[in-house]
Amino acid sequence: MKVLLSGGGTAGHINPALAIAKRIKKSYPHAEIAFVGTPNGMENRLVPKEGFPLYHVTVRGFMRKITLKNIFRNMDAVIKAITSQCKAKKIIADFQPDLVIGTGGYVSWPVLKAAADVGIPTAVHEQNAVCGVTTKMLSKHVDKVMVSFPDTTGVTCPTILTGNPIRPDMLSKSKEARRKEIGITLPYVLSFGGSLGAAPVNEAVYDMMKADRYDNTYVHTHAFGKAGWEAFCKRAEEDKLEQKKNVELKEYIYDMPTRMGAADLVICRAGAITLAELAALGKPAILIPSPYVTNHHQYKNAKVFADVGAAILLEEKNMNGDVLRNTVHQLLSSPDRLSAMSKAAKSLALPDADDKIMEVLEELLH
Repeated sequence: MKVLLSGGGTAGHINPALAIAKRIKKSYPHAEIAFVGTPNGMENRLVPKEGFPLYHVTVRGFMRKITLKNIFRNMDAVIKAITSQCKAKKIIADFQPDLVIGTGGYVSWPVLKAAADVGIPTAVHEQNAVCGVTTKMLSKHVDKVMVSFPDTTGVTCPTILTGNPIRPDMLSKSKEARRKEIGITLPYVLSFGGSLGAAPVNEAVYDMMKADRYDNTYVHTHAFGKAGWEAFCKRAEEDKLEQKKNVELKEYIYDMPTRMGAADLVICRAGAITLAELAALGKPAILIPSPYVTNHHQYKNAKVFADVGAAILLEEKNMNGDVLRNTVHQLLSSPDRLSAMSKAAKSLALPDADDKIMEVLEELLH
Protein backbone atom coordinates (compact mmCIF):
# COMPACT_ATOMS: atom_id res chain seq x y z
CA MET A 1 0.00 0.00 0.00
CA LYS A 2 1.18 3.51 -0.88
CA VAL A 3 -0.01 6.62 0.93
CA LEU A 4 0.76 10.24 0.09
CA LEU A 5 0.30 12.94 2.73
CA SER A 6 0.34 16.66 2.12
CA GLY A 7 0.40 19.46 4.67
CA GLY A 8 2.88 22.23 5.15
CA GLY A 9 3.98 25.65 6.21
CA THR A 10 3.54 25.34 9.96
CA ALA A 11 3.93 22.63 12.58
CA GLY A 12 0.17 22.78 13.12
CA HIS A 13 -0.34 21.20 9.68
CA ILE A 14 2.76 18.99 9.63
CA ASN A 15 2.56 17.26 13.02
CA PRO A 16 -0.96 15.87 12.44
CA ALA A 17 0.23 14.48 9.11
CA LEU A 18 3.19 12.82 10.83
CA ALA A 19 0.90 11.39 13.51
CA ILE A 20 -1.38 9.95 10.82
CA ALA A 21 1.62 8.47 8.99
CA LYS A 22 2.81 6.75 12.17
CA ARG A 23 -0.68 5.39 12.85
CA ILE A 24 -0.85 3.96 9.32
CA LYS A 25 2.54 2.31 9.89
CA LYS A 26 1.19 0.75 13.09
CA SER A 27 -1.59 -1.01 11.16
CA TYR A 28 0.36 -1.49 7.93
CA PRO A 29 4.08 -1.83 8.77
CA HIS A 30 5.01 -2.33 5.12
CA ALA A 31 3.07 0.68 3.86
CA GLU A 32 5.09 3.04 1.67
CA ILE A 33 4.47 6.61 2.82
CA ALA A 34 5.67 9.87 1.29
CA PHE A 35 4.94 13.56 1.91
CA VAL A 36 4.42 16.57 -0.32
CA GLY A 37 5.35 19.99 1.05
CA THR A 38 6.75 23.34 0.06
CA PRO A 39 10.47 23.94 -0.59
CA ASN A 40 10.88 26.39 2.31
CA GLY A 41 8.39 25.27 4.95
CA MET A 42 9.01 23.69 8.34
CA GLU A 43 8.21 20.29 6.80
CA ASN A 44 11.72 20.23 5.36
CA ARG A 45 13.05 19.82 8.89
CA LEU A 46 10.29 17.77 10.52
CA VAL A 47 9.45 15.20 7.83
CA PRO A 48 12.97 13.92 6.98
CA LYS A 49 13.70 13.73 10.72
CA GLU A 50 10.95 11.09 10.95
CA GLY A 51 12.41 9.15 8.02
CA PHE A 52 9.79 9.89 5.34
CA PRO A 53 10.63 11.04 1.80
CA LEU A 54 9.45 14.54 0.88
CA TYR A 55 8.39 15.84 -2.53
CA HIS A 56 8.12 19.56 -3.21
CA VAL A 57 5.44 21.71 -4.82
CA THR A 58 5.78 25.49 -4.92
CA VAL A 59 2.61 27.36 -3.96
CA ARG A 60 1.71 30.80 -2.68
CA GLY A 61 -1.33 32.06 -0.81
CA PHE A 62 -3.47 34.92 -2.06
CA MET A 63 -3.28 38.25 -0.23
CA ARG A 64 -6.71 39.63 0.73
CA LYS A 65 -5.65 43.26 1.24
CA ILE A 66 -5.51 45.17 -2.04
CA THR A 67 -2.19 46.98 -2.45
CA LEU A 68 0.11 47.39 -5.46
CA LYS A 69 2.60 45.00 -3.88
CA ASN A 70 -0.11 42.43 -3.17
CA ILE A 71 -1.42 42.66 -6.74
CA PHE A 72 1.96 41.45 -7.98
CA ARG A 73 2.06 38.80 -5.25
CA ASN A 74 -1.36 37.55 -6.29
CA MET A 75 -0.27 37.41 -9.94
CA ASP A 76 2.62 35.23 -8.82
CA ALA A 77 0.17 33.14 -6.78
CA VAL A 78 -1.96 32.56 -9.90
CA ILE A 79 1.09 31.38 -11.86
CA LYS A 80 2.13 29.06 -9.02
CA ALA A 81 -1.43 27.72 -8.75
CA ILE A 82 -1.18 26.57 -12.38
CA THR A 83 2.38 25.18 -12.19
CA SER A 84 1.70 23.47 -8.84
CA GLN A 85 -1.14 21.49 -10.43
CA CYS A 86 1.23 20.20 -13.10
CA LYS A 87 3.88 19.27 -10.52
CA ALA A 88 1.32 17.56 -8.28
CA LYS A 89 0.03 15.49 -11.20
CA LYS A 90 3.56 14.34 -11.95
CA ILE A 91 4.16 13.35 -8.32
CA ILE A 92 0.88 11.40 -8.31
CA ALA A 93 1.85 9.65 -11.55
CA ASP A 94 5.32 8.78 -10.29
CA PHE A 95 4.37 7.63 -6.77
CA GLN A 96 1.08 5.92 -7.71
CA PRO A 97 -0.60 6.26 -4.27
CA ASP A 98 -3.55 4.17 -3.15
CA LEU A 99 -4.68 6.96 -0.82
CA VAL A 100 -3.94 10.70 -0.52
CA ILE A 101 -4.47 12.67 2.70
CA GLY A 102 -4.27 16.43 3.28
CA THR A 103 -3.81 18.18 6.61
CA GLY A 104 -3.98 21.81 5.48
CA GLY A 105 -1.73 24.52 4.18
CA TYR A 106 -1.89 25.76 0.60
CA VAL A 107 0.22 22.86 -0.66
CA SER A 108 -2.61 20.40 0.08
CA TRP A 109 -4.84 21.91 -2.61
CA PRO A 110 -2.98 20.93 -5.81
CA VAL A 111 -2.01 17.51 -4.45
CA LEU A 112 -5.46 16.39 -3.32
CA LYS A 113 -7.18 17.97 -6.31
CA ALA A 114 -4.85 16.10 -8.67
CA ALA A 115 -5.53 12.82 -6.85
CA ALA A 116 -9.29 13.33 -6.81
CA ASP A 117 -9.31 14.13 -10.52
CA VAL A 118 -7.92 10.68 -11.35
CA GLY A 119 -10.18 8.81 -8.90
CA ILE A 120 -7.68 8.11 -6.11
CA PRO A 121 -9.39 7.98 -2.66
CA THR A 122 -8.82 11.25 -0.80
CA ALA A 123 -9.39 12.65 2.69
CA VAL A 124 -8.67 15.96 4.37
CA HIS A 125 -8.19 16.57 8.10
CA GLU A 126 -9.06 20.00 9.56
CA GLN A 127 -7.42 20.85 12.88
CA ASN A 128 -9.22 24.09 13.80
CA ALA A 129 -12.71 25.06 14.95
CA VAL A 130 -13.22 26.97 11.70
CA CYS A 131 -12.12 25.39 8.44
CA GLY A 132 -9.23 26.97 6.59
CA VAL A 133 -9.38 28.14 2.98
CA THR A 134 -7.75 24.95 1.67
CA THR A 135 -10.18 22.67 3.49
CA LYS A 136 -13.13 24.70 2.19
CA MET A 137 -11.88 24.38 -1.38
CA LEU A 138 -11.08 20.69 -1.08
CA SER A 139 -14.36 19.79 0.63
CA LYS A 140 -16.05 19.89 -2.78
CA HIS A 141 -13.65 17.35 -4.26
CA VAL A 142 -12.40 14.88 -1.61
CA ASP A 143 -14.14 11.73 -0.41
CA LYS A 144 -13.96 12.43 3.34
CA VAL A 145 -13.62 15.56 5.49
CA MET A 146 -12.47 14.92 9.07
CA VAL A 147 -12.80 17.63 11.73
CA SER A 148 -11.49 18.14 15.25
CA PHE A 149 -14.22 20.15 17.01
CA PRO A 150 -17.88 19.10 17.38
CA ASP A 151 -19.20 22.35 15.89
CA THR A 152 -16.57 23.01 13.23
CA THR A 153 -17.75 25.66 10.79
CA GLY A 154 -16.77 26.63 7.27
CA VAL A 155 -17.93 23.71 5.12
CA THR A 156 -21.40 22.60 4.07
CA CYS A 157 -20.55 18.97 3.24
CA PRO A 158 -20.92 16.10 5.76
CA THR A 159 -17.98 15.84 8.15
CA ILE A 160 -16.62 13.17 10.47
CA LEU A 161 -15.54 14.12 13.99
CA THR A 162 -12.18 12.50 14.72
CA GLY A 163 -10.30 15.05 16.82
CA ASN A 164 -6.64 15.98 16.56
CA PRO A 165 -4.05 13.24 16.96
CA ILE A 166 -1.60 13.86 19.80
CA ARG A 167 1.79 12.31 20.53
CA PRO A 168 1.38 9.02 22.44
CA ASP A 169 3.88 9.94 25.17
CA MET A 170 1.59 12.76 26.35
CA LEU A 171 -0.54 10.23 28.22
CA SER A 172 2.13 7.71 29.16
CA LYS A 173 2.58 8.83 32.81
CA SER A 174 0.51 10.29 35.62
CA LYS A 175 0.70 13.90 36.80
CA GLU A 176 2.36 12.74 40.01
CA ALA A 177 5.04 10.84 38.08
CA ARG A 178 5.69 13.87 35.86
CA ARG A 179 6.05 16.16 38.88
CA LYS A 180 8.48 13.75 40.47
CA GLU A 181 10.56 13.70 37.27
CA ILE A 182 11.26 17.43 37.52
CA GLY A 183 11.23 17.70 41.30
CA ILE A 184 8.12 19.88 41.63
CA THR A 185 6.18 19.95 44.92
CA LEU A 186 4.58 23.42 44.72
CA PRO A 187 1.82 24.51 42.32
CA TYR A 188 3.37 24.62 38.86
CA VAL A 189 2.67 27.09 36.02
CA LEU A 190 3.93 26.38 32.50
CA SER A 191 3.87 29.03 29.76
CA PHE A 192 5.07 29.25 26.17
CA GLY A 193 4.29 31.14 22.99
CA GLY A 194 5.49 28.70 20.34
CA SER A 195 8.81 27.49 18.91
CA LEU A 196 9.75 30.94 17.59
CA GLY A 197 8.19 32.75 20.53
CA ALA A 198 5.49 35.43 20.75
CA ALA A 199 6.79 38.87 21.71
CA PRO A 200 3.67 40.20 23.52
CA VAL A 201 3.32 36.94 25.49
CA ASN A 202 7.01 37.00 26.37
CA GLU A 203 6.80 40.61 27.58
CA ALA A 204 3.76 39.97 29.77
CA VAL A 205 5.15 36.75 31.22
CA TYR A 206 8.53 38.32 31.92
CA ASP A 207 6.89 41.25 33.76
CA MET A 208 4.84 38.77 35.76
CA MET A 209 7.90 36.68 36.63
CA LYS A 210 9.80 39.79 37.67
CA ALA A 211 6.94 40.95 39.91
CA ASP A 212 6.65 37.50 41.48
CA ARG A 213 10.37 36.78 41.84
CA TYR A 214 10.05 36.74 45.65
CA ASP A 215 6.82 34.71 45.64
CA ASN A 216 7.78 31.19 46.65
CA THR A 217 4.25 29.81 46.71
CA TYR A 218 4.47 28.47 43.15
CA VAL A 219 7.00 27.59 40.43
CA HIS A 220 6.83 29.02 36.91
CA THR A 221 8.60 27.80 33.74
CA HIS A 222 8.42 29.89 30.57
CA ALA A 223 9.81 29.17 27.10
CA PHE A 224 10.67 32.39 25.24
CA GLY A 225 11.32 30.84 21.84
CA LYS A 226 14.23 31.38 19.50
CA ALA A 227 13.38 34.96 18.48
CA GLY A 228 13.39 36.48 21.95
CA TRP A 229 15.72 34.22 23.85
CA GLU A 230 18.99 36.18 23.84
CA ALA A 231 17.36 39.53 24.65
CA PHE A 232 15.39 38.14 27.57
CA CYS A 233 18.41 36.27 28.91
CA LYS A 234 20.26 39.58 29.06
CA ARG A 235 17.34 41.25 30.85
CA ALA A 236 17.05 38.35 33.29
CA GLU A 237 20.74 38.63 34.09
CA GLU A 238 20.40 42.37 34.75
CA ASP A 239 17.34 41.76 36.95
CA LYS A 240 19.02 38.76 38.64
CA LEU A 241 15.91 36.79 37.72
CA GLU A 242 17.79 33.62 36.76
CA GLN A 243 18.97 33.33 40.38
CA LYS A 244 15.44 32.84 41.70
CA LYS A 245 14.39 29.26 42.38
CA ASN A 246 10.71 29.84 41.68
CA VAL A 247 11.23 30.88 38.04
CA GLU A 248 12.78 28.93 35.20
CA LEU A 249 13.61 30.56 31.86
CA LYS A 250 14.03 28.36 28.78
CA GLU A 251 14.43 28.90 25.06
CA TYR A 252 12.31 25.89 24.15
CA ILE A 253 10.45 23.12 25.99
CA TYR A 254 12.07 19.92 24.76
CA ASP A 255 10.29 17.74 27.33
CA MET A 256 6.75 19.02 26.74
CA PRO A 257 4.95 15.79 27.79
CA THR A 258 6.72 15.97 31.16
CA ARG A 259 6.25 19.71 31.67
CA MET A 260 2.62 19.87 30.54
CA GLY A 261 1.83 16.68 32.43
CA ALA A 262 3.19 18.18 35.65
CA ALA A 263 1.50 21.58 35.29
CA ASP A 264 -1.40 22.86 37.38
CA LEU A 265 -2.00 25.74 34.95
CA VAL A 266 -0.83 26.37 31.37
CA ILE A 267 -0.50 29.76 29.66
CA CYS A 268 -0.22 29.53 25.86
CA ARG A 269 -1.53 30.37 22.40
CA ALA A 270 -4.56 28.50 21.06
CA GLY A 271 -3.16 26.29 18.32
CA ALA A 272 -5.32 23.25 17.65
CA ILE A 273 -2.75 20.59 18.57
CA THR A 274 -1.81 22.30 21.83
CA LEU A 275 -5.51 22.46 22.73
CA ALA A 276 -5.93 18.77 21.97
CA GLU A 277 -3.07 18.01 24.35
CA LEU A 278 -4.53 20.27 27.06
CA ALA A 279 -7.89 18.52 26.71
CA ALA A 280 -6.40 15.02 26.82
CA LEU A 281 -4.48 15.89 30.00
CA GLY A 282 -7.31 17.92 31.52
CA LYS A 283 -5.19 21.04 32.00
CA PRO A 284 -6.71 24.38 33.07
CA ALA A 285 -5.39 27.10 30.80
CA ILE A 286 -5.11 30.81 30.14
CA LEU A 287 -5.35 31.05 26.37
CA ILE A 288 -3.94 34.04 24.50
CA PRO A 289 -4.96 33.44 20.86
CA SER A 290 -2.66 34.82 18.21
CA PRO A 291 -4.35 37.75 16.44
CA TYR A 292 -2.02 37.32 13.45
CA VAL A 293 -3.34 34.03 12.05
CA THR A 294 -5.72 33.74 9.10
CA ASN A 295 -9.43 34.05 9.82
CA HIS A 296 -8.78 34.44 13.59
CA HIS A 297 -9.00 30.68 13.95
CA GLN A 298 -7.04 30.66 17.23
CA TYR A 299 -9.63 32.94 18.83
CA LYS A 300 -12.38 30.58 17.71
CA ASN A 301 -10.43 27.57 19.00
CA ALA A 302 -9.93 29.28 22.37
CA LYS A 303 -13.58 30.27 22.61
CA VAL A 304 -14.63 26.61 22.43
CA PHE A 305 -12.57 25.97 25.57
CA ALA A 306 -13.63 29.19 27.31
CA ASP A 307 -17.33 28.55 26.62
CA VAL A 308 -17.28 25.24 28.55
CA GLY A 309 -15.21 26.68 31.40
CA ALA A 310 -11.96 24.89 30.50
CA ALA A 311 -9.94 28.08 29.99
CA ILE A 312 -9.71 31.81 30.49
CA LEU A 313 -9.63 33.56 27.11
CA LEU A 314 -7.32 36.56 27.34
CA GLU A 315 -7.00 38.59 24.15
CA GLU A 316 -3.55 39.96 23.42
CA LYS A 317 -4.86 43.53 23.12
CA ASN A 318 -6.11 43.35 26.72
CA MET A 319 -3.06 41.61 28.16
CA ASN A 320 -0.11 42.86 30.17
CA GLY A 321 1.99 41.58 33.03
CA ASP A 322 -0.38 42.83 35.73
CA VAL A 323 -3.49 41.36 34.10
CA LEU A 324 -1.76 38.03 33.56
CA ARG A 325 -0.35 37.99 37.11
CA ASN A 326 -3.74 38.75 38.68
CA THR A 327 -5.44 36.04 36.61
CA VAL A 328 -2.83 33.45 37.60
CA HIS A 329 -3.07 34.37 41.30
CA GLN A 330 -6.88 34.13 41.23
CA LEU A 331 -6.75 30.66 39.68
CA LEU A 332 -3.97 29.27 41.88
CA SER A 333 -5.81 30.49 44.99
CA SER A 334 -8.92 28.56 43.95
CA PRO A 335 -8.24 24.78 43.77
CA ASP A 336 -11.96 24.10 43.27
CA ARG A 337 -12.04 26.30 40.19
CA LEU A 338 -8.92 24.65 38.77
CA SER A 339 -10.52 21.25 39.35
CA ALA A 340 -13.70 22.34 37.54
CA MET A 341 -11.62 23.70 34.64
CA SER A 342 -9.73 20.41 34.46
CA LYS A 343 -12.98 18.42 34.22
CA ALA A 344 -14.28 20.80 31.56
CA ALA A 345 -11.08 20.40 29.53
CA LYS A 346 -11.35 16.61 29.67
CA SER A 347 -14.92 16.83 28.40
CA LEU A 348 -13.46 18.15 25.11
CA ALA A 349 -10.86 15.40 24.80
CA LEU A 350 -10.78 12.97 21.90
CA PRO A 351 -7.70 10.95 22.91
CA ASP A 352 -8.33 8.17 20.39
CA ALA A 353 -8.28 10.56 17.42
CA ASP A 354 -5.59 8.59 15.58
CA ASP A 355 -7.71 5.42 15.77
CA LYS A 356 -10.80 7.27 14.53
CA ILE A 357 -8.80 8.72 11.64
CA MET A 358 -7.52 5.24 10.82
CA GLU A 359 -11.11 3.91 10.70
CA VAL A 360 -12.01 6.58 8.14
CA LEU A 361 -8.94 5.79 6.03
CA GLU A 362 -9.57 2.04 6.11
CA GLU A 363 -13.12 2.64 4.94
CA LEU A 364 -11.68 4.50 1.95
CA LEU A 365 -9.18 1.75 1.24
CA HIS A 366 -11.81 -0.98 1.28
